Amino acid sequence: MKVKVSFPPASEYRKLMARKLFFILGFVCLIIILSGIAVTVGPMEFSSKEAFKAVLERFFPSRFSVSGVSGSVIWMIRLPRIITALLAGFGLAIAGVQMQAILRNPLASPFTLGISAGGGFGASLAILMGVGFAGGEYFLIGNAFLFSLIPALLIFFLSRFKKATAGMMILAGISLAYIFSAGSTLISYFAQAEDLKALSLWMMGDVGKTTWADLGPMAAVMLTSSVFLLLASRTLNIMNAGDETAKSLGVNVERVRISIVVLSSLVTSSVICFTGMIGFVGLVAPHITRMFIGSDNRFLVPASGLFGAAFLLGADIVSMTVIEPSVLPVGLVTALLGGPLFFLLIIGRKGREYW
Repeated sequence: MKVKVSFPPASEYRKLMARKLFFILGFVCLIIILSGIAVTVGPMEFSSKEAFKAVLERFFPSRFSVSGVSGSVIWMIRLPRIITALLAGFGLAIAGVQMQAILRNPLASPFTLGISAGGGFGASLAILMGVGFAGGEYFLIGNAFLFSLIPALLIFFLSRFKKATAGMMILAGISLAYIFSAGSTLISYFAQAEDLKALSLWMMGDVGKTTWADLGPMAAVMLTSSVFLLLASRTLNIMNAGDETAKSLGVNVERVRISIVVLSSLVTSSVICFTGMIGFVGLVAPHITRMFIGSDNRFLVPASGLFGAAFLLGADIVSMTVIEPSVLPVGLVTALLGGPLFFLLIIGRKGREYW
């Protein structure tokens, strides 16, 4: 019996490719525009021209000059804040989209696998009990980073030695999230009011605490892990057809799954140890992007990263301007903005599947 295989018309394929490229280029332009706005926003007001000159002064001091205060504020405070928001948004989004693809679960995210809860428990130990593995300025950061890796390592050993399936990984991550959350709650029950306030602020996320010195290790982990995750996109497309099909095509499914879960966890840990817990981006940025450009991971992974970067930077601008001069926690703003946006997009689909 002959099997008739139909392919989409060439014109439709070209339109689909054009939409994907337009989406990616559009968000690159949006990030540039948002960065230009963000550098002028804050307790001290600067014009775009003055902010631009302050950046150029660092590279061409003989041709550009600004006042000492404005140059220091822009270079030492606002630029690290902008870069942190972009790196964190990009990293959380590509970690989320890779976890959803490799575990084939739309609810997979750094929160689902217990990584964020592990980081929160490490921060609770440092802030409320003064217990940590690093000293000095990395006392809190080191604790959050190490404890956020524990769920990833446990899932790795579960996969390596118990041959855990994708469903088992999700359930193990949820169990670990509950265990770490219960530990944080128990410590908080006996804590002082001031310490509880400090922990609550960390839990809400903040991209304004990092310095140029912090950005170095954060960017190094992010870039090296992100390159591998982007290169794995084609393999993810093959694995979407099912484990047996992927194995028949020569893919080592278990090795790829473990590698991506570990690297995604490493990216998430390197973000939340510096910024605190910023939810929502890793879970929803991939879904919103998937609605517009489909599930081809070659485009979905970088597009989700760009969407996450633009979304987190935009949320940070809103957090600094909505009730001036107070600054809202950016993790709170991402949920307040992203929740309604995602809900409207979901009900606007009118029953059409996108996953």
